[in-house]
Amino acid sequence: MAERLWAHSARDGDGLRHGLAEHLRGTAWRAGAFGEVFGAGPLASHCGLLHDVGKGSCEWQQGLVDAERHGGRVGVPHKHAGTWLLDRHGLGIMSAVVFGHHGGLPDRKRLQKELHYADDEPLVAEAIEKVAKIVPEIHPAAPVALPPWLSEAASADPYALDLLVRMVYSTVVDADFLDTEEHFSAIARPFHPVSAADLVERFEQGRRDLLDRSRRSPIDGLRQEVYQYCLEAAQGHRGIYRIPAPTGSGKTLAAGGFALHHARRHGMRRVIVAVPFMSITEQNASVYRDLLDLEGEDPVVLEHHSGIDLDDGVAGRRWQRLAAENWDAPFVVTTTIRLFESLFSHKPAAMRRVHRLAGSVIVLDEVQALPDRLLIPIVSALRSLTQWFGATVVLASATQPPFELLSPLRDVPIKDVIAKPKPLYEALNRVRYRWLLDPKPTMAQVAAQAAAEPQVLVVVNTTRDAARMHEHVEEHRPALHLSTRMAAAHRRDTLDEIRRRLASEEPTAVVSTQLVEAGVDLDFPAGFRAIAPADSLQQAAGRVNRGGRLPYGQVTIFDPEDGNEAADMLYGAALQATRARFGPHCPPDDLDALLAYYQARFDFHNVESAGREIQQGRQAHDFPRVAELFRMIDEWTVPVAVRYGDTDKLDQLLAHLRAGHPGAGARLRALRPYLATLPKGAARKALQEGLATPVVGDLIEWLGDYHPQRGIEMTSPDPQELVF
Repeated sequence: MAERLWAHSARDGDGLRHGLAEHLRGTAWRAGAFGEVFGAGPLASHCGLLHDVGKGSCEWQQGLVDAERHGGRVGVPHKHAGTWLLDRHGLGIMSAVVFGHHGGLPDRKRLQKELHYADDEPLVAEAIEKVAKIVPEIHPAAPVALPPWLSEAASADPYALDLLVRMVYSTVVDADFLDTEEHFSAIARPFHPVSAADLVERFEQGRRDLLDRSRRSPIDGLRQEVYQYCLEAAQGHRGIYRIPAPTGSGKTLAAGGFALHHARRHGMRRVIVAVPFMSITEQNASVYRDLLDLEGEDPVVLEHHSGIDLDDGVAGRRWQRLAAENWDAPFVVTTTIRLFESLFSHKPAAMRRVHRLAGSVIVLDEVQALPDRLLIPIVSALRSLTQWFGATVVLASATQPPFELLSPLRDVPIKDVIAKPKPLYEALNRVRYRWLLDPKPTMAQVAAQAAAEPQVLVVVNTTRDAARMHEHVEEHRPALHLSTRMAAAHRRDTLDEIRRRLASEEPTAVVSTQLVEAGVDLDFPAGFRAIAPADSLQQAAGRVNRGGRLPYGQVTIFDPEDGNEAADMLYGAALQATRARFGPHCPPDDLDALLAYYQARFDFHNVESAGREIQQGRQAHDFPRVAELFRMIDEWTVPVAVRYGDTDKLDQLLAHLRAGHPGAGARLRALRPYLATLPKGAARKALQEGLATPVVGDLIEWLGDYHPQRGIEMTSPDPQELVF
């Protein structure tokens, strides 16, 4: 009788170990099911079957016994055997999937070095021999079937193979985590029983109920027109779509309606809505939950914006990766940072959700916020996702960038949901602009003017300027504040209070960073906006006279003499192009001027060259280098748990996470209302000064003062203060 081999140590409670044969086959089954969505079922299944073959060596098995007795890790490498087998099976770069399933996808040079090592390593041969006795299918009788589209893609798309490796890696990592989680929790996590295609009637009924209880607006007819355009376009083929619709035209509901109707038309399982700021995920997820989640049933809407890095590799922290979000829900609301930094990552916890993009409707809301320097790799990936992986991409924005000018999309048809948007923009023109540029006013002068307005929104470019402007306004009257220095629940409560005050026509002054200006449903009669790129100016104007109840609202664009120092550094060529084209002579909602602005901005930023090194890394299969170069924001942020709201519950969540108990994924979701963010440098300083303490991954707990309106306040050591 074949020797019994183990994959994982005994779980608490019943003391049962996880059999290696069961784990390999369980991982293979799940990975294969995930890979079928993009035609790579056999390939993903085989990679999953081989991922832990190296655990079959006697040394590894003894290491597992020792780890059980004394604690700690096994400490015996186990990835070389499956890596070597995949290479011998003619799968080349796919062997990186197994080699990187714990530490991350390697570069090609490292992979070749490790394969040479495996050639002469006795543990590799021993593990393969032992595992083959209990799982003989690790030696396939015929070549492993590759996706049928791969030969065509090899000549048509130089980045298709890069994305295939990432997708297969994601299926294996997710399958491995799920099978391991099932062992340690003794609870199987089934596939979500509902798909996006099942949700159309639920969405339509929810939308009717929402409109029935909403306050009527003069522009409701135009919003219905936009919605009908989206429903008609949803019957089209999979591909890339564009929704060019002005602010306030109901894009949140229209894009959701398009996505679900399109999913039903093509039998697609998932809708993924990605937005630039956490404040919008919170708002949009709330809207979609109200429409789609039913009491007493499993939730269908998943909100995921937490940036907690669970790939830190700390010994004894297996549960961290098991807790990483895998987007197993029919309707996901996330941020563009989470989406694209996962797609271009090389680490397992971040990438376990990437395979969910295949066969999904991906809505990129407020797409103008994507960073210019990363546009080429981003739109290249979008092209590959739609061409080879069965996805549909929706580009939604009031200020649509002309992505068709970029090389990856020049020969790709982009379908405009609204064929002639100009009349719609003219009908929804609801503001007039005033400019305070020369002479430049001080922030105190702007604050005094803003404070004189009964209801007013002031938007500035950095958290530091927001705090200063808030102090200036409060010298004249009470004011509210919004930034990511505040906990998510604090921002939500503040937004609820703002909406209540606006609806009851109470005096309301709000100072915010730009997180408020894209997709957040607020309606002020007057607004002030610090000079910024033209698309940001127009987005801020979308919070003024949003419902069209006034003849016109007023938006004042100002260039503060003593603030906005970081604007030129933050926005660079985009701000240069704005200063050159817009002002009293030309408002930022002029569509022809906006097109010329984007063309100049792309040229100024040399967009085609900016992403070249990333694209070269993708072709060379240098996964770590691509991940290093691909940063959505220059200064990485750190999630910070703050004491706002139910602090007893917060203490329980943090204690659970620090102890490493099973079920941490649910605890991380429950932690989201308590999370603010800090730049990495500021967080490092806070830890050094005793103002914060580590929790898990890069998550820290804030121990310093928390302002009742502005949240975390500390002097950042970095002049490149974040714009959120």
